[in-house]
Amino acid sequence: MIDNRQVTQDFLDSSQYLESSILQYERVYGEDFVSPGGREMAREMIGRMALAPDARVLDVGCGLGGSAFVMASEFGLQVDGIDLSRNMLVLANQKLSANGLSRSVNLQWGDCLELDRSDTYDAVYSRDVFLHIHDKDRLFEVLNASLRKGGKLLFTDYCCGPKPWDTEFNDYVEDRGYCLHTIQEYCELISGAGFTQVSGEDITTRFNEILQLDLECIDRLDLDETTRAKITLSWQQKLKRSLEGDHRWGVFSAVKE
Repeated sequence: MIDNRQVTQDFLDSSQYLESSILQYERVYGEDFVSPGGREMAREMIGRMALAPDARVLDVGCGLGGSAFVMASEFGLQVDGIDLSRNMLVLANQKLSANGLSRSVNLQWGDCLELDRSDTYDAVYSRDVFLHIHDKDRLFEVLNASLRKGGKLLFTDYCCGPKPWDTEFNDYVEDRGYCLHTIQEYCELISGAGFTQVSGEDITTRFNEILQLDLECIDRLDLDETTRAKITLSWQQKLKRSLEGDHRWGVFSAVKE
């Protein structure tokens, strides 16, 4: 078990986000992506923001840059991406150069709790990142401050059912250093930071469907049998936790007054 207050870049880069692990995630989720649903889900979530071309977006936990690349190339947006994992950013910036999007996308190391970019962005976007962050009150205060008046917040994240949790799920959360909330708790945190028009939707059924498709994808990948068995087990365990109700997936949106 780790000290939950110390989920740092060193912890991420030496555990969940080893380069080999990142590349395995990408093989399952699709090129440039390390979050559920890959490019298709990114397009859907970006579309929900309904931003005008040239709007400026902060992508918190930009990962390999996939969402930022879609925002720039398909929606005409200007994107600043930040991530706490240096392993992730090395790969992301290689991809940024290869995609030729450096005029529209900037990817750099950054701690979202330490941002000082008041009234800068038209939107803040994030995909399955806030589970790593324990000080959610500060998180949403900082994100609110970074938005211009009328700016939009949209993110997906791993969520949970009410406690007590199953022992296996509790151990999983503690081992990863996650900080999870119910859909309702998240909405209250967002509202408490001054956001309005707060919406939280449980999309766990969608998560289960994606996991099933991922398992089919894993079965088709060119992998040695040991690696295939390891990845398959990991995804089967995710699906089991989700079907049992402790592990949930939510999408949230809000507006800065």
